Order: sequence, then C-alpha cells, then structure tokens
Amino acid sequence: MLPLVYHPNYSFPFPGEHRFPMEKFGLLHGHLRATGIARGDNEYRPGRAKPALLGQVHCPDYVSAIVNGDLDQKVQRRMGLPWSAGLVTRTCIAPMGTLMTAQLALQQGLACHLAGGTHHAHYDFGSGFCIFNDLAFAAQQLLASGAIERLLIFDCDVHQGDGTAAMLADEPRAFTCSIHCEKNFPVRKQHSDLDVGLPLGMTDRDYLDTVFGTLETLLDTVCPQLVLYDAGVDIFEHDPLGRLCISEQGIADRERGVIERCHRRGIPVATVIGGGYDDDREALARRHAIVVEASHELATKSL
Repeated sequence: MLPLVYHPNYSFPFPGEHRFPMEKFGLLHGHLRATGIARGDNEYRPGRAKPALLGQVHCPDYVSAIVNGDLDQKVQRRMGLPWSAGLVTRTCIAPMGTLMTAQLALQQGLACHLAGGTHHAHYDFGSGFCIFNDLAFAAQQLLASGAIERLLIFDCDVHQGDGTAAMLADEPRAFTCSIHCEKNFPVRKQHSDLDVGLPLGMTDRDYLDTVFGTLETLLDTVCPQLVLYDAGVDIFEHDPLGRLCISEQGIADRERGVIERCHRRGIPVATVIGGGYDDDREALARRHAIVVEASHELATKSL
C-alpha cells in the first residue's frame, strides 16, 4: 500500500488573492480521499521540527527570525509570503514531512508527500514562496544519520532549484539535478551538479525525451540509493508561472516514466509535489495528484 505523508496544517486561512495557492494541499488530500488512494491506514502525519533541528541545516539566526516573526520588510518581500503563526506551523512541519516520506520510501520502495519541494529556500534567506528547504533538509538528515550514502535530487519543477543547489554544493553524496525553463525565475541561477535549461515553449515529446534521457544517465552514473523527486506541475501549458507547453498527458507520462525507471533498478523514490499556480485550485489539485496516482498504480501492480 502506497504511503502518503500529509498534515492538515499544510493548508490554513490565507489571503485568497495571493498568487501562492495555499489551499491546494488540502484540496489534494481531499481529492485523493475521494478517489480511495488516501485511506487513512496508509496516511502518515509528520511532527513539527524544533528550531534546533532546522538550525542544523539552515542558519540558526534565520530560523529564529522566522519562528519569532522577527523579519524586516525586505526579507519578507523576498520570501513572497506574509508571515503568520499558521505559516510558521506549516513551514516547520513540511521539512519533517519530506524526511518522513524519504524514510518510508527506503522501507517500502515508494512514498509520496502531499507537499514539499521548497527548493528556492537558501541557507539564510527565503525566496519564491519557500522558507525552509525540505529537500536539502531531508538529504542532510539522511546522510548524517547514515541511512544512505548517496542520493539524487531529481528536480523537474519549471523553476531552477537554486536553493537546493547552493545548500548542497559542498555535499558530494547528494547529487542535485534541475531540469527547468531557463528563462524563468530565478533570474540569477545557482550551479546544480547538473542543470538542464529548457527553451521557452517546449512541448511534450522533446521534454519527455530530455527528462528520461537525463534520468537514465544519472541512475547509471550516480547510482543513488534514493531519489528525491520534485514533481512540480508548473510545467503545464496554462500555468501562469510556467512558460513551457506541457499537456496534462505529458505530465502523466513524465510521472509514470520517472517512477518506473527508478523502480526497474530497485531504487526507492520519495516524491514531493513542487510548484503549481493555476487559478483553478481544484484543477491544480488534480494535477498535483497525477504523481500520486502514478505511484499508486505502480505500488498496486507490485503487490
């Protein structure tokens, strides 16, 4: 049975006119409940990370400023989200959710987090709706504990995973790959271990060839013991922040192809949902569900 990691505090009362769709996490969970994929007995609820634990990965002073709301306007503008107690709660839970998802994937081969992918968060500042970097946090915790010796972060969000690249630049056991639209946020890119910049308007066939070819090469050369897969759906042709032209069928083909390629090699996969900004929040939630549905299909076949 496919493990799903979720917390009801991922969605909380939030300005409805804001570009970031805070309600999508709850809508995603509701959709998966309605389809029978989320059943209660396969759902796991993460706890809240203490500041000291987050401070092992992020700058302790930065963590303290977030937790205590001691942020100046410039820092908050760069973060892109209005500070609130609800925001702090979800922000301290989500990294634990990705870590839990990774641990479940190592145990069971595949697990999905119904949040995560905050790849623009840097060591001492937040950016692009990201405050703490769950991917870097999970990677560093797993490596420090000795649970694994090498992992691949395979980031297919439409925006470069700049924070992840910077935070793990000096960690040779974590290989960072970002496949993103080159002429998109952030303007100033960081250096991942592998960056694949895509042209504006790329369509399904060329995109899938690029993603699958890149993944197969990395699985053969990096030989990861775990793949953290950022399945951002802001590649969608009508996403307001995307700038690529990938159909929903293309997204489904990507998710199935990525998961199956890892599965064939016996490599565990932990998925996070990444970005997606459609104003139709219900449609967006269904789009984020595609990676979970593909994972569920594979997990069911493997029983």
